[in-house]
Amino acid sequence: MLGIAVALAALAGLVDAIAFLSLGGFFASFMSGNSTRLAIGAAGNWQEAGIAASLILAFLGGVIGGTLLGRRMGARRKAVTLGAVAALIALAALIAHPGDLFPALLLAMAMGAVNTLFERDGEVAVGLTYMTGTLVRLGQTLARWIDRDPDTAIDDWMRHLMLWAGFLGGGLTGVGLYWRIDLHALWLAVVTAAALGWWLWPRAKGPVRPEPDALPKVDDASSD
Repeated sequence: MLGIAVALAALAGLVDAIAFLSLGGFFASFMSGNSTRLAIGAAGNWQEAGIAASLILAFLGGVIGGTLLGRRMGARRKAVTLGAVAALIALAALIAHPGDLFPALLLAMAMGAVNTLFERDGEVAVGLTYMTGTLVRLGQTLARWIDRDPDTAIDDWMRHLMLWAGFLGGGLTGVGLYWRIDLHALWLAVVTAAALGWWLWPRAKGPVRPEPDALPKVDDASSD
């Protein structure tokens, strides 16, 4: 499942870069950034504050919707949630024009839902759209590995590095495609989400189980 997590981080990076360029500095997946824009806008630019607040609420709605959907889908929750993510991004791609807010709200909802895919004990086990916490955990595990901690192997920090690299690679791809084909670049995200959902569908059998240990273990996955 680590490969799926890295692919989803790349998907998030792709969507976030495209949304950022289209909206002129707002994010589809990075809510710390939007919270900062909300605070700055509240000091005098209410239009920008409204955009940031709308994106935050849309992201939160995606998390709520993804969680409720997952609770009802049992073992197929990942595949079904990815289908919903693909549908949201496809709708955004169909109606998108540079600077339009509504398509960006759909993207934020999709990114919120993505973060519900990996759960442990009912809470997020792997944050797929925010990398600050991932880099902190990368630094911590690297420090323990450098210090020859017997309980820390190279795989422990490589997992976090791969997640960050996936997000970065997706962002670079999104920038390159946006400059060439504009918002049509979103269709790559649609295909990616749909393909991952299709791949996971036949593998979903039996009751929902805790995420395998191959995934990065997270103590505070909500941090970004």
